[in-house]
Amino acid sequence: WDTGRHKRVQIPKEVSMATEVTVPMVGKIVGINVKVGDKVGEDDQIATLEAMKMEMPIVAPAGGVIKEIKVQVGQEVEADQVLAIID
Repeated sequence: WDTGRHKRVQIPKEVSMATEVTVPMVGKIVGINVKVGDKVGEDDQIATLEAMKMEMPIVAPAGGVIKEIKVQVGQEVEADQVLAIID
């Protein structure tokens, strides 16, 4: 039953699903291992966080290309703060 009010919508074949890389706890960024445009795989180390006198790797939750880096070395960060965007 067609009332003529519906339009056909074309969905793009490639839909970008950006992934946020977040900091697991309060600390300080002591190293960034990637730059914008770098390809990364799942579990590749993105940065190093110093927290509670320990250094912890922050890894990519998914593979892709680094679209944006939102922190700098030496920056104090909060838990769940976005460190980078992977596209």
